[in-house]
Amino acid sequence: MNALLSPLGAGLLLALVLLLSWRRLPRGLRWIGALLAIVLVVSVTPLGANALVRLIETRVPPAESCGTPSPDTIVVLSAGFQREPSTDDDFAALRAESIQRALSGVQLWRRTPGATLVFAGGGPFAISESALLQRFAEQLGVPAQVMRREDRSQTTWENALQLRDLKPPLAPRIWLVSSALHLPRAQIAFQAQGFAACAYASARVYIPPGGIGYYVPQSSALIKTEAALHELVGELQYRWRAAGH
Repeated sequence: MNALLSPLGAGLLLALVLLLSWRRLPRGLRWIGALLAIVLVVSVTPLGANALVRLIETRVPPAESCGTPSPDTIVVLSAGFQREPSTDDDFAALRAESIQRALSGVQLWRRTPGATLVFAGGGPFAISESALLQRFAEQLGVPAQVMRREDRSQTTWENALQLRDLKPPLAPRIWLVSSALHLPRAQIAFQAQGFAACAYASARVYIPPGGIGYYVPQSSALIKTEAALHELVGELQYRWRAAGH
């Protein structure tokens, strides 16, 4: 899926097609191919990447819009491992984004008296993402008795399914902690399972226009564009699943 959503892969494929068939193509198709090539080049610049990111992140409402009373259940979605953890406190095995989400969840918990902190995420290894994040939160001073977790899910949709069936059940109104880029898709999944999810963004990655480098292709822009396309396509898929739920 990542290869299909990569502007670099699409650009290379388009360039190959144009190179091999340029003389045989009608003039209209040549113009369309050239235009697509320009769009793909722009998409791997900070200008194009941040335009896509902004399209997603601006749809995440500020935490203040959740209203009162504040939910007393805080759900933190994990963001995966970068390698297999060697021990149950091998926090370096977590992706930086997982750590960032956990820190934001703990910060919100400190401002929400009596709240329950819930970590969601399984992963492919014997030690789950949520178990490691819960251990990390304990190191930050969160008591074990105010935390819960689910460690069977492999996707955001499964996060919502597993938490819906958690025993004893969670309150239907929750804080949902994740990156701003991920939250629109995550909210669709949780709303489909009956949760009223207030968004709490752990990070926003949009960068406004800057110097000349903002208009030059960069590897960091390619990564950001691929992440944004993944979320946009995933959101469409989740909307379709929610409609048939």
